[in-house]
Amino acid sequence: MGLIWNAFELAGTISFALSGAIVGLVKDMDVFGIVVLAVLTAVGGGMIRDVLAGQTPPLTLISPANLFLSIAIALAASYYFSWFRIRGRRKRVLNFFYALADTVGLASFTVTGTMMGLAQGEPHSYVYPVLLGLVTAVGGGVLRDLMAQRVPVVLVADVYATASIAGSLLQCLVWHLGYTELAPWVDAVSIILLRLLAMNYKWQLMHPIERRKRIR
Repeated sequence: MGLIWNAFELAGTISFALSGAIVGLVKDMDVFGIVVLAVLTAVGGGMIRDVLAGQTPPLTLISPANLFLSIAIALAASYYFSWFRIRGRRKRVLNFFYALADTVGLASFTVTGTMMGLAQGEPHSYVYPVLLGLVTAVGGGVLRDLMAQRVPVVLVADVYATASIAGSLLQCLVWHLGYTELAPWVDAVSIILLRLLAMNYKWQLMHPIERRKRIR
């Protein structure tokens, strides 16, 4: 897919493997559980993307470098944090790194999924690349959260899937305007900015139940 695609794929794998490992650590899982969550988060979305795109077997199974990288990151995180109790200030630091890693992973995998959709789709298609971008970005996190017995972040987090969709649409627009090299970077920067602003200012989509309570 090219150097840019490989760079974002690597960044997404590292970031999501770390976020998955952090969830396992916070949930007090053993090292196997931490590795499972890291691998699911890092490669799960990409595998779903590949199946939807007709790439079988998925790229991760053909060239398992990202799989092994995810395992290595999970083992390193497990070893490092085995020396510390995750509570108080350290837990806040861990939550910060989780939010940062999850944001970078969301942006990176939105880019790679959208790029694959643009390469395969119709000349002026938007639905297909945006769908692939979204699935790649949130698929692994959904699997991670289900295994960790959490409500998937994509269903409750402040401007999460929305940021992925917005960035993917922007990437498609810039790509169709002819700026194919610039489009992935516009996507990534816009998603990261949206997520950081949403977390800082606590932006959220409408919650019907909360709105009904305020009306009463």
